Amino acid sequence: MTHHQLFIAGAFVDGTGPGTYEVHSPATGELVGTVPVPSTADLDEAVRAANEAQAKWARLTVWERAAVCHRIADELHKRVEELAYLTVMEQGKPLSEALVDMEETALLFRLQADDATRVYGETMPSLFANKRMFTTYRPVGTWGIITPWNFPLHSVVEFVAPGLAMGNALVVKPPSNTPLSVLKAMEAFVAAGLPDGLVSVLPGDGTIGEALVRHPGIDAIGFIGSSTTGERIQAAAGLKRSIMECSGNGPLIVLADADLDAAAKAAVYGAHFLAGQVCCATERVLVHRDVHDGFVAAVLRAAEVVVLGDPFDPAVNLGPLNNEGVAAKMDRHVADARARGAKVLTGGGRRAGMPTDLYYEFTVIDDVPVDSLVSREESFGPVVPIITGVDDDDLLRIANDDELGLQGAVFTKDMGTAFRFFEEMAVGQVIVNDSTCYWDANMPFGGAGGRRTGWGRMGSKHTLHAMADVRTAVFGF
Repeated sequence: MTHHQLFIAGAFVDGTGPGTYEVHSPATGELVGTVPVPSTADLDEAVRAANEAQAKWARLTVWERAAVCHRIADELHKRVEELAYLTVMEQGKPLSEALVDMEETALLFRLQADDATRVYGETMPSLFANKRMFTTYRPVGTWGIITPWNFPLHSVVEFVAPGLAMGNALVVKPPSNTPLSVLKAMEAFVAAGLPDGLVSVLPGDGTIGEALVRHPGIDAIGFIGSSTTGERIQAAAGLKRSIMECSGNGPLIVLADADLDAAAKAAVYGAHFLAGQVCCATERVLVHRDVHDGFVAAVLRAAEVVVLGDPFDPAVNLGPLNNEGVAAKMDRHVADARARGAKVLTGGGRRAGMPTDLYYEFTVIDDVPVDSLVSREESFGPVVPIITGVDDDDLLRIANDDELGLQGAVFTKDMGTAFRFFEEMAVGQVIVNDSTCYWDANMPFGGAGGRRTGWGRMGSKHTLHAMADVRTAVFGF
């Protein structure tokens, strides 16, 4: 067990808040670290330092900022194993997954640094002969960032890398239960020579989060988390600029001509990766009735590769859930599905005899009613809920009859059908013949308009644009 400090204005400090947070391992229950509770005075200092540092940072060339980002990537790469270990301790994901997270975290800095050097303005003709107009991009200022516990460091860097590359400063609030890898990563930022004040980290609960959102020195808000929390944050933020990446609910659609084994493996992967605690996890599987029986059999075969246990064991690919709230939600969803007549084919509960009560068995549920909780809500657990549709139109209707619209997938061998679902599914990304949990560090990721999934895009040039203002110059002569 180690004591970690807050990171404010380039220094590790205990701050002035009352007491500490305890961080416990979901895998073992042991106390793995303590972190000071930040005060509003600590927040004031972080914001003051950010505003001061940002004004100087914005005056540098994009090439100078990109060079610093590349140095941060180098330093993070040196610490991949240490940061992955901390992530497993505080989050509970298998070590194999955590190592990939850390490698990609460093990669994000490289990608965003390079992309930032290619963010170009434009010239446009004026209505008047004696005017010339052009645009450029300028940083917004100081961002307040609130991130979730499923990807503790990766989610932070999704904002910090493009934010720094575009000339912003950032004050980050990770959750109190998974702050250790984020705070440890700040050593890499210091070693890379990032100017003091550009990034501060104050872990905490909703109290410090609300203070961050409402702070007059914060110009914009970046958030990844649940739709319910996102709505509260946006209400508090008012007209401040924001990027909101919120909840998802699948779906993965299996059409009559699908490769059933491939679809089954994708569904199982999307449910056991990070124990299903991903916004684009396998939340609903919608299957054409003509292939239902074959698909269910394929899912049960594919599920045989899932091994629940110690996340440090190389043979394990399903670790514990992160917290009791998620486990209790899984209990409710499974119980509700059973009560409505659904069939639990495997799993369906917490595994006894484990170090903590957070180890949830990999679960497959068939004949799931569309009005059940496991269908209507984001379960965020290791579950494959199977819903049957009568034809393509019915499957598309069920897919879109949902208030969330983040990422979906469709399995088909017909290109025309694939394009139809791409055009008509109410999600931000459509993955053809792969898991809903597909992720690419260089793709724009976010929700569909009109849904409770947020707005803006994470990844590629789209986040760079979102974290900057278009500034227009008009010259007369």
